[in-house]
Amino acid sequence: MKCIAIDDEPLALQLLRDNISKIPYLELVASCRNVFDAMKALEEYKIDLIFIDIQMPGLTGLEFIKSLENKPLVILITAYKQYALESYDLAVVDYLVKPVALDRFIKACNRAKEQYELKADKHNNVVVSSLDYFFLNADYSHVKIMFDDITWMEGLRDYVKIHLKSSNKPLLFRTSLKAIEPELPPLKFIRIHKSYIVAIASITSIRKASVFIKDMELPIGETYREIVEKIIRKEL
Repeated sequence: MKCIAIDDEPLALQLLRDNISKIPYLELVASCRNVFDAMKALEEYKIDLIFIDIQMPGLTGLEFIKSLENKPLVILITAYKQYALESYDLAVVDYLVKPVALDRFIKACNRAKEQYELKADKHNNVVVSSLDYFFLNADYSHVKIMFDDITWMEGLRDYVKIHLKSSNKPLLFRTSLKAIEPELPPLKFIRIHKSYIVAIASITSIRKASVFIKDMELPIGETYREIVEKIIRKEL
């Protein structure tokens, strides 16, 4: 996969180049300090994947992505969390918040590779199922859970209760929200409390200290309130 890296901070751009060099299926063809240099690279090469910062002088990363007609796959890397929902509307592959751990970076690249291969298979008229799920252990079995079926999750000490659209009865697993959270698509879910993670698409309304999923009221933790207000209120 041919990719370009875009960041106006030299140290951040160097770190991004180093991380890309560790991914065997990526070929970095250009590293750019601004989106105008990136435009030239897109004219010169057929780019499959863009790594881009959001806050940059002149034209922001989000504005640049919106301007593209034939958009490659995009992974956003930024120091700010408040643009997550806006980037979700642009269907980016992933949203990474600096500083980015290498394992998290690899996971984002793997997602891009899956989407790239899926597009290639569709182009060749091969039917491929979307990997939009994960598995959790329960009673010596592996239970498959679709991300789009989840409405919200509740942490209960050593257990997690997962509420689904497809069932009136929640599923109970011996695990923790901390263990589950890295498996969730970051643009589809948000942590609103130390005990609650909710699917953004399932939120029906928000009050000052509560998130509502239909008639269910869930509290917003003090440490998560700013994120909820900055990210979700933009969408509602």
